[in-house]
Amino acid sequence: MHKTIDKQAFMALLDDNQRIAVGGFMACGTPETLIDWVVESGVKDLTIICNDAGFTDRGVGKLIAGDQVKKLIASHIGLNPEAGARMSAGTLSVELVPQGTLAERIRAHGAGLGGILTPTGVGTIVESGKRLIETNDKRYILELPLGADLALIEAETTDHKGNLVYDKTARNFNPVMATAATKVVAYVHQTVDMLDPEIIVTPHVFVDHIVEEVA
Repeated sequence: MHKTIDKQAFMALLDDNQRIAVGGFMACGTPETLIDWVVESGVKDLTIICNDAGFTDRGVGKLIAGDQVKKLIASHIGLNPEAGARMSAGTLSVELVPQGTLAERIRAHGAGLGGILTPTGVGTIVESGKRLIETNDKRYILELPLGADLALIEAETTDHKGNLVYDKTARNFNPVMATAATKVVAYVHQTVDMLDPEIIVTPHVFVDHIVEEVA
């Protein structure tokens, strides 16, 4: 199966009201070219799942600044004052999730689990409205799986099947998000004929489309 697509084919995957997971940590490992294309598409009312809100001019911050995001699910937004201002004004819904919990909720969706039990947030505002479960004399919050319609991730290298290898810490949320979306698009910096199976992080079965680096 030929997985490489161009800008036009990528645009055809976008729609209003989509739930989009975006890889990256402080925009490191975020597929900036794909984000730019989403901005250009003009789709709106998006729910964005990302570690953070990026910056005002980088990462998902560009979507927030363009009034394309109705809800952000992230672990922090402090690096993007625009996101904070919109949250305070009530024009952007923000669900703050502890970082480890965010990763595990995404992983749970990818693994087909019904949720995870975590002690993080017990006794705080984090537990508000959630089910508490006690086991082994400890209380846990039941956190539900978190998936997306579309995942936009970045990888350093792919082969022609779509197996992926990441560049150091740019790996971050990208592999787990690749398991938890209906469609996965990977922006890659280089394509090789063959990868050593021992170094592959994301197997090709999780990757629907590849966008090769734009010169």
